[in-house]
Amino acid sequence: MNTFSYVKNIDKIILVVILALAVMSILMIGSTTVDSNFFSRSVIVQMIAYGLGTIGILIVMYFNYTAFQTLDKLLYALALILLLSVYVPGLGIEQFGARAWIDLGFIAIQPSELVKLLFILIMASYLDKHKDQLYNFQCLIKAGLIAAPIILIVLKEDLGSALVFMATWLIMIFFAGIDIKALGKLFALCIAAVPVAYLFLADYQKERIESFLHPNNLSLQGNWQVWQSKVAIGSGGFSGQGLFHGTQKSLDFIPVQTSDFIFSVIGEELGLIGGLIVITLFAILLIRMMRLLFGALDFFGALIISGVIGMFTFQIFENIAMTMGMMPVTGITLPFLSYGGSSILSNMIAVGLVLSVGARSKKIQF
Repeated sequence: MNTFSYVKNIDKIILVVILALAVMSILMIGSTTVDSNFFSRSVIVQMIAYGLGTIGILIVMYFNYTAFQTLDKLLYALALILLLSVYVPGLGIEQFGARAWIDLGFIAIQPSELVKLLFILIMASYLDKHKDQLYNFQCLIKAGLIAAPIILIVLKEDLGSALVFMATWLIMIFFAGIDIKALGKLFALCIAAVPVAYLFLADYQKERIESFLHPNNLSLQGNWQVWQSKVAIGSGGFSGQGLFHGTQKSLDFIPVQTSDFIFSVIGEELGLIGGLIVITLFAILLIRMMRLLFGALDFFGALIISGVIGMFTFQIFENIAMTMGMMPVTGITLPFLSYGGSSILSNMIAVGLVLSVGARSKKIQF
């Protein structure tokens, strides 16, 4: 049977939402450089990333997602190799205070973004194979031990990405039906370990936490960033200052405005209306994914979708809340909107996995 016959059954609403987010992403990134040249390097990279991401969706759709379950050990080894590659001399580079990128000469990529997908497949495989033992606390501990090396390696350099991994893991085991009492025991252990974990954080990571705990202290760098972000969003009012006309953006007061704080640019230039459009698009995306989750034919496929939903939900909430001072500044990007080739490519492939599960859960139409 022709694998591409499944393409007719993909959720087209999800594709329309992704297209809308892609257009908005390119417009907003272009807005940050419109005074010099709209088609800046950032815009071109973002467009290429979306093009490659589209190809990625087609490739993922071509292969049956169940094949990944037999490759879980290989995927685990690949995940560790990718994360450790940033420490290879001449290959790994430091940006924004963290050694989390590898330099390929023409572009730098962030391995942790691609590992997020491998992590979801690895955990989905484990939970599916042990679905009859999820009431057992030992099973939960083993799931934690499988995830721990990946999370700890990421945590050393990137607190934000480590939090995404943790949230994804938690949502997946919760969806898998893990015993609530076992989950409670694990939660108690995690709370007890927080003070110890804090000691191992980098200085800039501790500063971000301190900034969140002391929001009125503008001498802390994180608070200055959030203050400027809130000023930008507030100045946008109901309908915004107009596309390409944001003052905080033009004066470069909004920090990392193409990536971490792109929602601040949207709030300033498109106002409350623009912000609500973004949130509505994300809500539609997640609801459609939930629909595919509950229609999945097998537990492994449902777990994959739950992991993608968990990953996107946490990133969306954390990023938007961060720009308003409701969550600590962690460097987490806004899916499909923030600049970043690695991020866009991994997000698009994640969508491809979801669409693959959904399409193969329907009767094929010829």
